[in-house]
Amino acid sequence: MIAKTLKLHQFRNVSDAEISFSEGVNVLYGDNAEGKTNLLEALYYASIGKSFRGQHVNELVRFGTNEAQISLDYNSCGRDQNIKIQFFDGRVRTVEKNRVKIPRMSELVGSFKAVLFCPEHLSLIKDGPAERRQFLDIAISALEPAYLAALQRYNRILKQRNTLLKSAEKNPADFKDTVDIWSQQLAREGAYIAKSRERYVKRASFYVEECFADMTGTREKPSLVYHGCGGKELDTYGDVQKTEVVLYKRLSENHEREIGAGATLYGIHKDDVEVYLNERAARIYCSQGQQRSLALALKIAEAELCREDCGEYPVLLFDDVLSELDENRRNYLLQKIKGKQVILTTCEKEEFLATHRIFVKGGIYQAETE
Repeated sequence: MIAKTLKLHQFRNVSDAEISFSEGVNVLYGDNAEGKTNLLEALYYASIGKSFRGQHVNELVRFGTNEAQISLDYNSCGRDQNIKIQFFDGRVRTVEKNRVKIPRMSELVGSFKAVLFCPEHLSLIKDGPAERRQFLDIAISALEPAYLAALQRYNRILKQRNTLLKSAEKNPADFKDTVDIWSQQLAREGAYIAKSRERYVKRASFYVEECFADMTGTREKPSLVYHGCGGKELDTYGDVQKTEVVLYKRLSENHEREIGAGATLYGIHKDDVEVYLNERAARIYCSQGQQRSLALALKIAEAELCREDCGEYPVLLFDDVLSELDENRRNYLLQKIKGKQVILTTCEKEEFLATHRIFVKGGIYQAETE
């Protein structure tokens, strides 16, 4: 996967820009708040259909205007392709792939594959379960379109079931008539999602172990375990059908407790990935340095699994992450990115393994000439 040219119009602080990339390491440097991260944000949006900054769509449009556009030319498996996204009045107006309109942004996810690593990801290990679930959902959605569709259905069903639970005391008859329908649907979608997550975690664990050993030079052994359905390991449940039965049972046997909480208390929205080092919970017992090494290994594993499934590496996006790493981890990462397309941001013009440098100031991108 190679990003070739990115065109931005009225995006963030960028009026109009056309940026070309080399197939190696592209370094964007300049002061803070000049537009370096905006470029990565646009690439990431073309990949997964949302911003990694968690901003509303209208904040992507340059102040004082009401429309913006991202256009990306890229190459995948030897074929040149294009993605175009237009924003208007605080929403995504049109999405196109190779000049053909796509009805939903979700259908574009995974076409252009990119793995993002930013300073916030260094807290993946010590943060709460929601951060690790999001990591899984983004990584798997890029590889399995059916997973993203199931996740969207699950979230819609969950919202409806929660609404029903909140009104159960006032409308007990409605609750009794419909709760079983929502529980069945939630269990069906949740079982597929849970088993997809479990498979991904098992595969990622191999690369995390390999990367951690290479990075730290120790014999300490990390491992990942997917904890589902409120804390129990899904290994005990077997295949998708058995998992669906377990989920449905939990949803059916705890109505009083859920009505009291006004929310669905069981399901994949409560699950977690526990990271261990030498069979001890990393979020509790590991040092900050060990946690950062594990987080870095998780992101490298994401790229490796993308290569396994798609036959080529994704584009690697690093947002000012090198400055957050110590010398050993930084040197390890610089060695790992050799032979891959990387687009990274930094405040300093340092001597990276760069094949292309771009100076950024005020939303203007000026490529250096060698």
